[in-house]
Amino acid sequence: MGIDISEPLILETEIFDAGAESERVPEWKDHITIRGLVVSALLGTLFCIITHKMNLTAGMFPTLNVGAELLGYFFVKSWTGFLSKFGFRVSPFTKQENTVIQTCVVACYGLAFNGGFGSYLIAMDERTYNRIGVDYPGNRAEDVKNPGIGWMMGFLFAVSFLGLFSVAPLRKIMVLDYKLTYPSGTASAMLINSFHNNSGAELAGKQVEWLGKYLSINLVWSCFKWFFSGIGDSCGFDKFPTFGLTMFKNS
Repeated sequence: MGIDISEPLILETEIFDAGAESERVPEWKDHITIRGLVVSALLGTLFCIITHKMNLTAGMFPTLNVGAELLGYFFVKSWTGFLSKFGFRVSPFTKQENTVIQTCVVACYGLAFNGGFGSYLIAMDERTYNRIGVDYPGNRAEDVKNPGIGWMMGFLFAVSFLGLFSVAPLRKIMVLDYKLTYPSGTASAMLINSFHNNSGAELAGKQVEWLGKYLSINLVWSCFKWFFSGIGDSCGFDKFPTFGLTMFKNS
């Protein structure tokens, strides 16, 4: 049964803080900056490493949009603040520039996961075929495909741009015609908008401070476990039955 939507779910008028930055929207050429591309490359590389780690261990990964927005805001704000102290004139950090950074970072780690680097790409090579066993049912020699930089680049290029052909018509129908709220896009827009005012900037600074603190604790603990990992698989902190012998026996 169809449901008629009589009014938009998002109001066209927005109310901003009195301390918000100027609402003048710069031209699209001003959205893409050198500093934004540098921060995007650094965060994209970092998030790709995190994605590969989680893909190879857990087989899944959480959405990292919030982390990309938060760290992007923190790095560029630190960049502009550092240069301003030495008397350099820097352009203000806008919401649109933050959005470009978040989009680039999400594209990087999304391709790292959806590209199959931790799943089907490495599952098709000859080494995996031999490890599974030649006589194993369904393990066929004609299905072997060793990784190669040429065909992998072509495959990733096709995977990257495939969504454009499906998103464009869906945007016309769902967002423009029916005025439906796009969940992740709306949440990202609200979060980025909240960063660029006085209260949001202060909150973002505290979030980055706590994020860095707990990441440091995690790094120190991982290093400590590595130094006391023991010899072989018989001892060490990784072999300690934290949740009981029954859970430990079942991994």
